[in-house]
Amino acid sequence: MPLESLTEAYQASLAFLLGRIDYERALHVPYGEGAFRLERMRRLLALVDDPQAGLPIVHVAGTKGKGSTAAMIAAALSAAGYRTGLYTSPHLERLEERFTVDGGLCDPEELVALVDELRLAVAAMERAGSAPDASPTYFELTTAAALLHFRRRQVDAVVLEVGLGGRLDSTNVCLPRVTAITSISFDHTKQLGNTLAAIAREKAGIAKPGVPLISGVTADEPRREIESACADRGAKLIQLGRDFDFVYHPPQRTNAELPGGSIDYVCHQGQRSGERRTVSLGLLGRHQGANAAVCLAVLDELRRQDWSLPDEAVRRALANMRWPARVEVVDRRPTVVLDAAHNVASVAALAETLRESFTARRRILVFATTQDKDAAGMLRLLLPDFDHVILTRYENNPRGVGTAELAALAARLSEAPVQVGATPAAAWRAVHAVAEEDDLVCVTGSFFIAAEMRAQWRAKPLNQGAPLGQPLFF
Repeated sequence: MPLESLTEAYQASLAFLLGRIDYERALHVPYGEGAFRLERMRRLLALVDDPQAGLPIVHVAGTKGKGSTAAMIAAALSAAGYRTGLYTSPHLERLEERFTVDGGLCDPEELVALVDELRLAVAAMERAGSAPDASPTYFELTTAAALLHFRRRQVDAVVLEVGLGGRLDSTNVCLPRVTAITSISFDHTKQLGNTLAAIAREKAGIAKPGVPLISGVTADEPRREIESACADRGAKLIQLGRDFDFVYHPPQRTNAELPGGSIDYVCHQGQRSGERRTVSLGLLGRHQGANAAVCLAVLDELRRQDWSLPDEAVRRALANMRWPARVEVVDRRPTVVLDAAHNVASVAALAETLRESFTARRRILVFATTQDKDAAGMLRLLLPDFDHVILTRYENNPRGVGTAELAALAARLSEAPVQVGATPAAAWRAVHAVAEEDDLVCVTGSFFIAAEMRAQWRAKPLNQGAPLGQPLFF
């Protein structure tokens, strides 16, 4: 296809997808069978010959850590020689980041072909049903596109990250080899419930009869819900603290190239029961140690299913792992960290990592977040650790919290100097004006602000001579 025609077709494909209902950008996100309908997803997949059928799938849910854990599992499978598809969300820069094969994006012609096939399926669904909910959503279409892409690429394995919840998520039409729940904490409470037990019930909706479930959840209330769901559905449960354990060893405090520390991992079942394995990590933070432990437990379960996963390949994958906007160091002197923390639990993990792994003369926070998130709770954890605060609002999603509201919160919670940048570009100019080479700049509060500030950094890094940040994919 000529380049000009391909460009037009590619843009038309993106416009088709973005023209659907997109709950990632909706001001009000409903929840329940009315809005999230697995039957609609099944109809869509049936019209494209059920690409999920026969794919060996690992299905990963959790309040935080599910994307990093899914990426670790996929990297390990790729390192072991399996052609591996990975589906995650949301994306930072390009839609195609959501579905990769061995870390590589599909090319524009592939995306156009995928969307063309989905257009026909959507047209058939809309002809068959006149109700407003007859047409698939943006997330359902991207999930279907991922599964189609993986079938076309003839992958050996697929790792699917849940989008929202688990029970009603469009990824939950799969029949996986293993499922995993990384963690349970408060997020999306309007949709999933305002107790840890209610949230755990929704996440545990991915449990399937006869399919082992790996759980990194240790708190009593959600743990009991996961145990109950697995017992009801006949799913073998493999739990952190009972069936496997880990000890995290942080890296040395430094602002140079940062290794991610290591974990000692111990499995308490099977042929390797009691064996201690030390694994180096490429991702920073104690929370990534917990994610790595869940990853290793998943891989151990796949080994029990006769997958060939040499220890050396797994160690290499986790040590070399890179994943964007997860304590991502993109610049040095001054150090710039991007992190997609967007709830109290993930912000707490970020704050601990910054204290544990970084030194700085001053710390500068750039913060924006999303409506329905606990902005006060996040700022209460972050502000004591920062000397200067820049508040902003991302532009590519209407759900951003206004800067006036954030400034009022910050004034109540801290005496640190506060600036307001009306846009990410203005906030980045403010960073350029105040940051010096011995400082640390941390951008956080939302995946969307991490994405938009990453673009600002790419256009104008603080240190023009600094190396580029970590690659987008492992």
